Parts: sequence; structure tokens; C-alpha cells
Amino acid sequence: MEKTIALKKNYEFKRVFKRGRFFVGKHITIYVLENKSGFNKLGVAVGKVVGKSVKRNRFKRLIRESYRLHEPFLKTGFDIVCVAKKCETIPSFSEISAEMKHLLNRLGLLEGGNTN
Repeated sequence: MEKTIALKKNYEFKRVFKRGRFFVGKHITIYVLENKSGFNKLGVAVGKVVGKSVKRNRFKRLIRESYRLHEPFLKTGFDIVCVAKKCETIPSFSEISAEMKHLLNRLGLLEGGNTN
């Protein structure tokens, strides 16, 4: 993730949740808020409702990797928070990637180009 910085502080997440717009998918919800910088900031939130630490960390890795592959096609200047939803089993990487592409497209963040 060369053009992206991590969101780490609680107040940064709260600002995106309160002021940002969002779309809900089957496995993840993506919140987006425009920032006034030339780069994106990514935050990943996976609550304890998803499962134990192994499952939560796996979900976070899948979301980050999917974002990394879509990053070259994203517009810059946005705070993006991906929130994992409760599900019985961990979805496959292809499901997460397809859903992320769909949600980012609906939010108007994809510039174009054909991703996986």
C-alpha cells in the first residue's frame, strides 16, 4: 500500500462513521469520507462479534490484501473504513475482493481500469 496511510486513532474512525457515506455488502461495509490530502487513509474494523482472534485477523488480512490490489485504480484523497460483518465462516478472498470492488464502484472511488 504505497499511496495509503493507516487510520489508527479512535477519533479518526468516529469522524468517518459520523460524517461519511457508506454502502453495505454481504460481508463488509465500507465508509468513505473525503479528506483534504493527496493520499488515502485506510482503516479496518473487525469486532469481537466476528469471532476469536484468529478469525478476526484472517478477515483483516483478506480486506487489506483486497484493498492493496484495488489501490492503483482508486481516486485519492479519501478516508476509507472497512467494517467486517458477522458471518458463519470466513469468506474466500475472491468473495471479499469482488464485494470490495462492487462497493468501491458504487461509492464512486474507482477511476476505471479492469481489476480482477
